[in-house]
Amino acid sequence: MSSFGFEEMQAIQKELQEKYFDKWGGLNPQKGRDSLLWMMIEAGEAADIIKKQGDKAILENPETRHDFIEEMCDVMMYFNDVLLCYSITPEELTEIYQAKHERNMKRWTT
Repeated sequence: MSSFGFEEMQAIQKELQEKYFDKWGGLNPQKGRDSLLWMMIEAGEAADIIKKQGDKAILENPETRHDFIEEMCDVMMYFNDVLLCYSITPEELTEIYQAKHERNMKRWTT
């Protein structure tokens, strides 16, 4: 895989959601709210690794690095669930992300 973007991530999340539809109840705005909360919990777990293990361990210790990346993947999976629950397409995300980047590039110039 040379590039791994939101289209691939959303396809993977759709596959997972379809597999567990009976257990998880599908994609809808209420599920999006829940996924956003779960995403924040996973971000907290990543922050906990930073706090307890430190930056150096994430950069140099393969096991710590793996654990940190895994938590960040959990964050991204829930992030994609939120996008799917609100029917936000990769194209919409790209357009708004790029516009936001352009605004940020001009935001703090003197």
